[in-house]
Amino acid sequence: MNDITERARAGGAAAPAGEVAAGAAGGAGAAAGGVVADADARDRPGRAAGAAAELFTAISVIRRTARRAARQAWTQEPLPPAQSELLRLTAARPGITVADAAQELRLAPNTVSTLVGRLTDAGLLSRERGAQDARTAVLAVTDKARRRLAEFRDLRAELAGQALARLTQQDQQALAAAAPALLRLAGQMERT
Repeated sequence: MNDITERARAGGAAAPAGEVAAGAAGGAGAAAGGVVADADARDRPGRAAGAAAELFTAISVIRRTARRAARQAWTQEPLPPAQSELLRLTAARPGITVADAAQELRLAPNTVSTLVGRLTDAGLLSRERGAQDARTAVLAVTDKARRRLAEFRDLRAELAGQALARLTQQDQQALAAAAPALLRLAGQMERT
């Protein structure tokens, strides 16, 4: 079991093992504690990588489960995940170009062009010539797409809220406290 799992089960932010050993060594045993702390520092990248793998697995499971639950409760025909991602991105960044959307979604530009065509045919996206460069197509969501996104977001939030309410108070607090740290992690990953 790794540090994250242990902390989650304990319901708190337990200090890493090396810090506990170093702090407990104190007094005459401080030199031995220093050796443990040095070993802990050398092992920190390995533990961090393991924790990251477990974290991403948990996030993937939550995303898939939330999407599946919402789709089962959703009364409209669901969009494929790639189309949904492009639609959400365009709603967040009106006027985004196909090339910028491809880069943001880490997809090939021709793939995004295909997705744009399908979403345009469905009446969910509009594609217009760029004001600066007429050769560039800029994307915007339609009113139909805005309504669809809002309904799906509300449904997903309602279902997640119901599931969250069934968790213990301690789990609810741990999840609420984790959100800012997860956003900071995302920021650090953007820097790499």
